[in-house]
Amino acid sequence: MKEQKDIVVVDWGSRIPTDSEEEYLAHLLCLGGMCRYRFNEQDFELHAGDLSIIRKRKMVEKVEPSDDFRCKIIYVTPGFVELCTPQSNYGMKGQLALFLNPVIHLTPEQQIACRHDFDLLEQRIADTEHRFYRETLINAMQAAILDFFDFHATLYGQSDISTQNASIMNRFLKMLEEGTYREHREVSYYADCLCVTSKYLSEVSKKVSGYAANYWINRYTILDISRLLRDKSLTFVQISDMFGFSSPAYFSRYVQQNLGLNPTEYRK
Repeated sequence: MKEQKDIVVVDWGSRIPTDSEEEYLAHLLCLGGMCRYRFNEQDFELHAGDLSIIRKRKMVEKVEPSDDFRCKIIYVTPGFVELCTPQSNYGMKGQLALFLNPVIHLTPEQQIACRHDFDLLEQRIADTEHRFYRETLINAMQAAILDFFDFHATLYGQSDISTQNASIMNRFLKMLEEGTYREHREVSYYADCLCVTSKYLSEVSKKVSGYAANYWINRYTILDISRLLRDKSLTFVQISDMFGFSSPAYFSRYVQQNLGLNPTEYRK
């Protein structure tokens, strides 16, 4: 494949030879064996019948598959996922929950439905002569996303999220994903940008995700810092400056508080 496609279905071990591979969201359906990996600084295991949805692939580390590990993977660009996502506010709750735990343990019935979704997408991708090719892809991906919503809601419960709260949380997370936390880590800054009070933003975040707004600011910040700390070509002063800390000592205290280790200990 010489250029990036919106959606690809491959078997484990296949590679996507594009410069923008990390932009793809990954949906993995384990067909056999098991695989350990670290995501968001936490360890997870994927077993036969499990579905794993990875929105931030650069957060995946220490991938350790068993010799008999088999899985199907749907790679989708963020833009295509957004286009195909149904008009349901549940997607926001699911996105936040998958950030904390990307593994969904499927029932036998759900496994059959999920495998059907994967097979249908693979068939639609291959049917390039269809006169309404893109529309069939969108339709198949949307059906798969609705099933993913259902799997997740069945496992974790469904809660009603108002359109207003979903919109606020979506814009808040978009700012974090764009790296705004490198310069601004005060809830008040984000609240001002969203034209709400700090208290209201934290209440919305708590209602939608179970965590206050400052949790997500610190989470995005420390994940970025931990990634940079593993790059030994960067000095601690350089990393501290990237995030606008007033001094290396303050930076060290922040890392100690959030990672349980100072920068030197963590880098070891």
